[in-house]
Amino acid sequence: MTSITNSETSVVRKARSVARIIEAPSTIEGGGFEVYRPFPGQVADWFDPFLLLDEMAPHHQAPGEAVGAPAHPHRGFETVTYILQGEVEHRDSAGHHGVIGPGDVQWMTAGDGIVHSEMPSTRIQTEGGVGHGLQLWVNLPASLRRTAPTYQALLADDMASVSGQGWSAEVVAGSMFGADGPASTHTPVGFARVTIQPGATLHVPITAGHTALVYAFAGTAGVGAAVDELHAHHLAVLADDGEAIALTVADDASEPFDCIVLTGEPIGEPMVRYGPFVMNTHAEIAEAISDFNAGRMGTIPASGTT
Repeated sequence: MTSITNSETSVVRKARSVARIIEAPSTIEGGGFEVYRPFPGQVADWFDPFLLLDEMAPHHQAPGEAVGAPAHPHRGFETVTYILQGEVEHRDSAGHHGVIGPGDVQWMTAGDGIVHSEMPSTRIQTEGGVGHGLQLWVNLPASLRRTAPTYQALLADDMASVSGQGWSAEVVAGSMFGADGPASTHTPVGFARVTIQPGATLHVPITAGHTALVYAFAGTAGVGAAVDELHAHHLAVLADDGEAIALTVADDASEPFDCIVLTGEPIGEPMVRYGPFVMNTHAEIAEAISDFNAGRMGTIPASGTT
């Protein structure tokens, strides 16, 4: 783990304003678990290069009753799963396998096409436990949509740990807070979990022209130039009119503010999606469906063979 104390983020920069705050409606996914999904939805479709964000709601899984996301296909983008509580086991048709727990991330590039499953680990299925996590979908440019599938299992100890006065961050991807996250990305993307204590303020430097999002899953903070309130299960979308995201937690707050900060360089290409497939044209979507139905994306090897 890279651990540094960073004073750079205390430098006052022009704060971006908040373009909108989206309350994440809940829906049911996978084998029957609740998720909060700020996008895509009726309010917003996507924020280039980010296609989807889900918070898998905290839920107690009794022994023998744990549910997850059974085998399903993807093509043309990346899936990123971040675990807050519990354990998730990944298996895919390219032979990748990994188990991740609290603070861990699995970053899968579906690329040319893959079938994968994300299920509670054998231990959770046997003993039970609480599950809570986030999943992000990251777009790929046309030149990389058919790249070979890859999988990165990033453990909590791999993250770049950064702290300052009243705040701390775990950097997963990109260069943030003066530290580089361990994830390998195909386009410039920043991903960090940030925790801010009551009475503290944090300015997160942002590259001009890059998309900037803050999704809260605990506590309340003021965000942006006008210090708009951001509550749990809400997403703040920042305008491109400043050099930083300003986050402030009130002195009398009853708990720390816990969130994910996402930044990314827009790809700026046409995009068509259909369920688990994201491509540039409708013809490419039809080809993806045909390839999956014909078995050309493969099958997940039986447990014990990976």
